[in-house]
Amino acid sequence: MELTERKKRVLRAIVETYIATAEPVGSKAVVQASGLEVSTATIRNEMSDLTELGLLEQPHTSAGRIPSPAGYRVYVNELMDRQQLSVQETERINRALNLKMEELDRVIDRAGRVLSQISDYPVFTAAAARAKITVKRFDLLMVDSNAFIAVVMTDGDAVRNRLLRIPEGVTDTQLQLLSAVLNTSFVGIPMEEMQNTLDRMETRTAAGAFRLISLVVDFAVEVLNELSRQKFRTAGITHLLEHPEYRSLEKAKPLMTYLSEEGDVSRLPATMGAGKSMEVLIGPENVSEALKDTSVVMASYDIGDNMRGVIGVVGPTRMDYAKVTARLSYFADSLTRMFGKGELPAGEDNDEAEKKPGK
Repeated sequence: MELTERKKRVLRAIVETYIATAEPVGSKAVVQASGLEVSTATIRNEMSDLTELGLLEQPHTSAGRIPSPAGYRVYVNELMDRQQLSVQETERINRALNLKMEELDRVIDRAGRVLSQISDYPVFTAAAARAKITVKRFDLLMVDSNAFIAVVMTDGDAVRNRLLRIPEGVTDTQLQLLSAVLNTSFVGIPMEEMQNTLDRMETRTAAGAFRLISLVVDFAVEVLNELSRQKFRTAGITHLLEHPEYRSLEKAKPLMTYLSEEGDVSRLPATMGAGKSMEVLIGPENVSEALKDTSVVMASYDIGDNMRGVIGVVGPTRMDYAKVTARLSYFADSLTRMFGKGELPAGEDNDEAEKKPGK
């Protein structure tokens, strides 16, 4: 739809005022926010036209207007200014992401928590699973004669450990020999090959030693299975309660419950359109019924090995889109540089950001 320049300024003023106040916006407020040198009667006419176009709504009997999902869509696509992050914000994000030696899911978890704190909205993260993850090293640590700790490190530097108990007992020398066998025969190969190697080993290994090897290999396969599944987590769900739309527990509870159920990735909009690095879904554009009255902003990032992840923000349709997209874009770029190139953004825009901080 083609809007006149004045209608665009009126729509922009209403969206940004409503984002800031969560209250229906009247004509006097529009005059002040838009900078238009026209009468309130003229503004009311423009507001009426925008309502007829489906870009504004009039709640109850109030004289003020609020944006509709279609109005937010026009704002995001055409009217919203691109924001820069402040120096303090970029430093905070970089500190959260400066964990290059830690495993992927810990980095993503921390990124989600920090983004939620900065944006004041819930955040979800979905990291694509690695197709060919393998064990890089086994370590076996003696606890006592009937127990030891098996430590498994993967080629992605994920580390898992488990206490294994063995009624028949084991010596430290046996444990060292077992560690040597594991690191010789079960490192750097796919899960399926680990199982095949174990099967071949059964007929030519003493029963007691084979039982110990099987215990550790089964644990390693369990670890690889867990790490090969797509990771989906949420952070900052209680931030919903800080927004007027969700101060009623009756309104907030269904969405909070929905976001809390992290296991089923398929329920959430964790996939991006082809060729897109940023996606904004407003109200009814969300497929899930639980998200029909919310907006979801997502950005994708490159994990390396031809894999991509998604980080997204969930909030009311009265979301501060400019603020959220700026922070989300920086996060996604930071994650891509860190995982793909082993570096963080150089902060080229920091001078400009200092002059024009985010809202």
